[in-house]
Amino acid sequence: MNKPRRTNRFTAAEMELFRLLWDHDTVTLAEAHQAMLASGATIGYTTVQTRLERLVDKGVVGKSATRPASYHALVGPSDVSGPLLDLLKERVSGIVPLVAHLLQNSVLTEQELREMRQLIADAEQRCGKTKSSSDTDKPEAIHKRRQTTPPKGSI
Repeated sequence: MNKPRRTNRFTAAEMELFRLLWDHDTVTLAEAHQAMLASGATIGYTTVQTRLERLVDKGVVGKSATRPASYHALVGPSDVSGPLLDLLKERVSGIVPLVAHLLQNSVLTEQELREMRQLIADAEQRCGKTKSSSDTDKPEAIHKRRQTTPPKGSI
């Protein structure tokens, strides 16, 4: 998928349309409106049209020249969520507190846990590290150190 031409932030309503486009590849305005109604949204036909057209204007959704026009996403989920997650990571002072919160406050499936283990293994390989059995490398110890260690330059 193409990258957006600039970093965009999207509303919750725009994200609903993205999910619809990612799930269905292409949709007409009528199909998008019907799907939104079926999901429980109380939304008018012209409101869906306006939101889709704004996404087209932002360069993140494509529109066919055929009639009825069909719409398709020009960006993928990671293109949209990446900048938002980076901003969130900055605001919570790094990735460890963010991941710790998500892990401690979420019910995870075995599949999700396997995927996370694989992501960690891939990250360790990129860093040139191997797994360590040291207690100081366990997530709890690292998280505790981050909570008690003042940021550089703050003293």
